Amino acid sequence: MPESPQAPVTGTAAQPGLHWVEWACELAGTALLLVGGLSAICLNFGRGSAMARLVPDHSVRLLITGLLFAGTGSLVTVSPIGRRSGAHLNPAVTTAFFLRRHVHWNDLVGYVVAQCLGALAGAAVVRGLWGSVALSVNLGVTQPRGGLDPWAAVGIECLMTAVLVLVILVMVSSSRTARWTPLAIWFVIAALVWQGAPWTGTSLNPARSLGPAVVVDIYLHLWIYVIGPLAGAFLAVGVFAWLPGETLTAKLFHDPSYPSTLRSSLPVG
Repeated sequence: MPESPQAPVTGTAAQPGLHWVEWACELAGTALLLVGGLSAICLNFGRGSAMARLVPDHSVRLLITGLLFAGTGSLVTVSPIGRRSGAHLNPAVTTAFFLRRHVHWNDLVGYVVAQCLGALAGAAVVRGLWGSVALSVNLGVTQPRGGLDPWAAVGIECLMTAVLVLVILVMVSSSRTARWTPLAIWFVIAALVWQGAPWTGTSLNPARSLGPAVVVDIYLHLWIYVIGPLAGAFLAVGVFAWLPGETLTAKLFHDPSYPSTLRSSLPVG
């Protein structure tokens, strides 16, 4: 007789080992995030941009950029690669889930390395696709604006990232809301880009800042976008510890038909 399909297991621990498929998914997903997001910057603010004529209001174009950047990430999240790895696409998000004990040490390292390599690949693709238009906006390199003090920029990035990570943690602490996490973060990131970009460029993600910085060789303020978002992850986890509830999954779109190397209290394949 043929074997009956194995029923999903409810609950898994964070698993040790080399998880090449998950890491490859994080690499590909982060690359796609950068391709979509940086292309949005080139489209809306690059030299000769048609959007500048169609939408002359700078603030509105920032909002459109945020919607496109965040929308790319949300689409990756609900794609097969996002359902497999969890679509962190951001060292700050992986760090937060590590602090919540959903991520094993080996996946903390594997995810972060994959995210950084993916960001480099994505930025290189955008540099090739957009050419001089990409260079006219420094490939979307994040830098403090308007004479903002670097440590003030760290604080702003910390607070904005804390908001993003806290929303994620709250959303994945209920089986009813977990499936809506990609939609929630789409609006949150879009709003943060809209309001925060005039000050810091709104990174929220060390890998997102690393990729363009390396490709165009601009490192002056990169440290801000490493320290700020990672500090924001710690802050969000600290705040969440005072709230009722428990994170159930480390996937931003939990699909029970996919296996998981991350700790989960929800069914996994």
